[in-house]
Amino acid sequence: MRYYIIAGEASGDLHGSNLIKGIREVDPAAQIRCWGGDLMKEAGGELVRHYKEGAIMGFVEVVANLGKLARNLNDCKKDILEYSPDAVILIDYPGFNFRIAQFAKEKGLRVFYYIAPKVWAWKEKRVHKLRKYVDRLFIIFPFEIEYFKKWGINAIYRGNPLLDSVDNYPRATETREEFALRTCIDASRTSVALLAGSRKSEIKYLLPRMIEVAKRYPEYQFLMACAPSMEEEFYRSIIGNKCSNIKLLFGETYSILRHSDAAIISSGTASLEAALIGVPQVVCYGGNEISYQIARMVVKLKYISLANLIMDKGLFKELIQHDCTPDKISMELDQLLGNEEYRNEMMGNYAKVREILGGKGASAKVARAMTEELEQMIKN
Repeated sequence: MRYYIIAGEASGDLHGSNLIKGIREVDPAAQIRCWGGDLMKEAGGELVRHYKEGAIMGFVEVVANLGKLARNLNDCKKDILEYSPDAVILIDYPGFNFRIAQFAKEKGLRVFYYIAPKVWAWKEKRVHKLRKYVDRLFIIFPFEIEYFKKWGINAIYRGNPLLDSVDNYPRATETREEFALRTCIDASRTSVALLAGSRKSEIKYLLPRMIEVAKRYPEYQFLMACAPSMEEEFYRSIIGNKCSNIKLLFGETYSILRHSDAAIISSGTASLEAALIGVPQVVCYGGNEISYQIARMVVKLKYISLANLIMDKGLFKELIQHDCTPDKISMELDQLLGNEEYRNEMMGNYAKVREILGGKGASAKVARAMTEELEQMIKN
């Protein structure tokens, strides 16, 4: 069968790549065309457009790039029609993918949505679009089952794919010494992971604050997990000569998290990955002040981090916008590195997160469910 998969950011590329592998296991003859990233391409998808060409975050930033977004949308619609897939599979990325869902449905194409937009957090009215334009909804958090059921949507849950990504990482058994030798760092020094996000706007906001923190701890080494969509020069242009104990590493996110003593992380998928890997963390978030104030009015969540949301309690500190200062980040880092009771409690809660998310094999289970649903729809 022919599949058209669309992911718009690094996390979607990761999930998309695992989904492609799962689809190929169930349907070896599958033809897969995609908008995504390097991982989806490596998994066997025919890459049409890279997500880094449209990665935009924040209300103000989106408005400033409306022309570019419209061109991408039109290009995608045209390519879908020419390809004529058996199913269009949309991964998160709601601003773009909801428009594609409506277009595809109106053109008579089958629409699957994988990793539901967080309508339970904000823009809840979008749930009506899910009901209208999406044939099958595949979710990755167990609490979403009941949420969508109350809206008349029987969402399909087969586990969370991040467990597979974390546990099946090729270097999962690498020792700290081996990692240090390979990346030219000092295995004996305290290491702090830095994950500043995957978009330029969030990196520009968080990285300067991370630099100020790193300068306060010259005895530590700070390992920057660079986003695959960014160039090294972009990071260098911000760091300059301001800090000598920050090491830039590409393609090493999971290894950095595994071998760090603590982590300073932007909100998003990375914070859940850190929880599953087991590194004490503080989550930071901030950006354009206007975008932030708008978000405050529309987002109705107690927490912004997935692990905290899953447990419905603050497993780790979230420093948002005006609280996201070098002083407060440093205070929390001191707790993560120096308060053993604090660390142990966090680790215990991490174990509960793993338990709630279920076992391994989520990507393969979702792929199997998708192919079965598609086969049944074709028969009918």
